[in-house]
Amino acid sequence: MSVDRRLGLTWGAIALAAALLAHLATPLAPLLPGCLFRELTGLPCPTCGTAHAALAISRLDLPRAIAFNPLATLGALVFLLGGAAAAVASLAGLPLPEPRLSGPAPRSAALLAVAANWAWLLLHPPPA
Repeated sequence: MSVDRRLGLTWGAIALAAALLAHLATPLAPLLPGCLFRELTGLPCPTCGTAHAALAISRLDLPRAIAFNPLATLGALVFLLGGAAAAVASLAGLPLPEPRLSGPAPRSAALLAVAANWAWLLLHPPPA
């Protein structure tokens, strides 16, 4: 089995397991620690609301997930849908396209996305 096929099937299996085990997230949520940055400064950190966004996604409540953390929601959806697509492509024997994420443009785009997400969180802080 090729590396591409193993990678696609592994990604797909992990995405499927995350989707199937999502119902276990709600009972475990109270065990998560609070945000230390927010406790010390009173301001949300760049990743504030990520756990709550993941819980909202597990309940298929996308508007609430986006309200908690838009970038984390987008990342989770890309992971889940990408895993499904990678598994299907691997099962069909299609090669996985290699991402081209090196160079200044993708790094700048990622930095801009994190900065914009943090600005959004500062303007619309997730509930404590």
